[in-house]
Amino acid sequence: MVEFLQSYGLIGLFLGSFLAATVVPFSSEILLTGVLLAGVNPYEAFVIATAGNWLGGLTSYYVGHLGKWEIIEKWFRVKEETLVRQKSRIERYQSLIALITWLPIIGDVLAIALGFYRVNFIKSALYMLLGRALRFATWISLYYLIGEGILRYKLF
Repeated sequence: MVEFLQSYGLIGLFLGSFLAATVVPFSSEILLTGVLLAGVNPYEAFVIATAGNWLGGLTSYYVGHLGKWEIIEKWFRVKEETLVRQKSRIERYQSLIALITWLPIIGDVLAIALGFYRVNFIKSALYMLLGRALRFATWISLYYLIGEGILRYKLF
């Protein structure tokens, strides 16, 4: 699937980043690395990956906001008990939790929980954007600092 999305360049990066933030379990970082290796402008890749992943995260927030367990359990595989366990964290940190919704496994649950518990949408969206932007900026920086050196020595 990653190779298929990479073949579509920035459109594939957007779709893959969006899906990685919702229901499809794969790494948007691998996809981002692939388009960087293909010579795509890193600034464009940063904007596209961030936008796609952010909109995917907002989709998870919206699904939580709907509060329909059939949808949440079927498509996101999140049980009601899991959201209930997250309630104290959500109440304590509110929108700040959106900074870490990009994390694998727990990120989707947190984004859904933010919507489910009706945490301020604007603040959550802004923190979610900031967290995802920092993630991709860090990844692209590491790629240029370390990645090209690793590729030169053909360790992989």
